[in-house]
Amino acid sequence: MSRVCQITGKGTVIGRQYSRRGLAKRKGGIGKKTTGISPRTFKVNLQRKRIWVPELNRTVRVRLSTRALKTISRNGAFRTLLDAGLVRPPKPKK
Repeated sequence: MSRVCQITGKGTVIGRQYSRRGLAKRKGGIGKKTTGISPRTFKVNLQRKRIWVPELNRTVRVRLSTRALKTISRNGAFRTLLDAGLVRPPKPKK
């Protein structure tokens, strides 16, 4: 299973880590010099959650980023999960 948020679509991003040495110019030095650049990954903070959806009267299991958890608490569980395509609207009663 890939490390991707089911609501926001955030995933792992590739970047670089810069190693520097020296004293900054504003502190009286001659400036910082880059001595090495190495690749690294920035991983998204994913949580496995069971979210109660009162409109459906059931729980939904999802893998969320912490930003998506904040979105759910702000907009509501049903609306957020519906926009992400993780749940369907309830069928009308006959």
